[in-house]
Amino acid sequence: MVKYLSRGIEPHIRSLLSYFPAVGLVGARQVGKTTLIKALDPNFVYLDLEDDRDRAKLSADPHFFFKAYEDRCVVLDEVQQMPQIFRQLRAVIDENRRAGRFILLGSASPELLRQSSESLAGRIAYTELHPFNLLEIETFYDWKTHWFQGGFAGSLLAPNLELSMEWRRNFIKSYLERDLPRLGLRSDPMLVRRFWQMLAGYNGGVWQAEKFATSLGVSGPTVRSYLSFMEDAFLVSTLQPWFANVGKRLVKSPKVYQRDSGILHAWLGFDHLDNLLGNNALAASWEGYVIEQIKNVARDRLSYFFYGTHQGAECDMVLVKGGIPVAGVEIKFSSAPVLSKGFYIATDDLNTPINFVVVPDATDYQMKENLWVVGIASFLKNHLPRLWE
Repeated sequence: MVKYLSRGIEPHIRSLLSYFPAVGLVGARQVGKTTLIKALDPNFVYLDLEDDRDRAKLSADPHFFFKAYEDRCVVLDEVQQMPQIFRQLRAVIDENRRAGRFILLGSASPELLRQSSESLAGRIAYTELHPFNLLEIETFYDWKTHWFQGGFAGSLLAPNLELSMEWRRNFIKSYLERDLPRLGLRSDPMLVRRFWQMLAGYNGGVWQAEKFATSLGVSGPTVRSYLSFMEDAFLVSTLQPWFANVGKRLVKSPKVYQRDSGILHAWLGFDHLDNLLGNNALAASWEGYVIEQIKNVARDRLSYFFYGTHQGAECDMVLVKGGIPVAGVEIKFSSAPVLSKGFYIATDDLNTPINFVVVPDATDYQMKENLWVVGIASFLKNHLPRLWE
């Protein structure tokens, strides 16, 4: 039984704590934020702001409490539940800007936190904890298990597929009934459920707000607000199109993906990998999984886009550094992929110095000049780091 798996982001968090007075670690619920922070240092002063007993410690005079633990790091978990505390934190930090005084854990994006709180600009550094990526768990699990069950510990570490699926269904239910409303999504839970389920069925598609609005019987601005909330809760992500001055009509709407492949498979009702392998949803599921793995490992060291034109040129993912495309990535569920003419046109348009076809499991080989076919684990471990170095 695996008790604790170290996270690749740990050195980055330690680095931030060595410089900033406050560090914000955000991510979806159950992603492992609390477990990680407690493993970093068991001597941190930990408060769960969803616990009435811990909230009471701050309700009367938070300044007094923080002063009493001035020489220790105070962890405030689920900080979005007590946004008024940000004003106190700002004053306390300004009195003593010692590095590593506070760690704020939240299940909402930094943008959403800033909307409801006093700004800590210049005093805090935010970073995101993703579900487990493939490199973090490859000693214990293969890519098939990770892809099918997803990266949440409750699903991935479950003793069997039935319990894994049960965990994911309860995760979805909890978000619909409790977490999204707490983040401010004041709408009919059944309507939000339909929206989320539609997104799962549309995984990897180009976003069409009016199509969703018509299907749900609501306005375009309403479905756009739903999508924004789902992004702020780390449940879905959008991949923006890369705009290049190539004199062609470009696709200008983002693509939308479920962030965790296991949650996607729960929505689609796949209770076993064999059911997915024979389904039309396979290609989009694999594409979304690879994209999230790349973003998880590289974090903000690269920027991420897709490329598409109305003439048919398309590249699943464009990796950009310093405003310049450094690699094109095509994603195929095949050990012997066949590429379309549109991909070659896209890489010519992008003028990327190297390009990759990422497949599930294969020995790396060169397909043509500046084009390599690589397995997902090899790409994440051996090729991706070279693009940000």
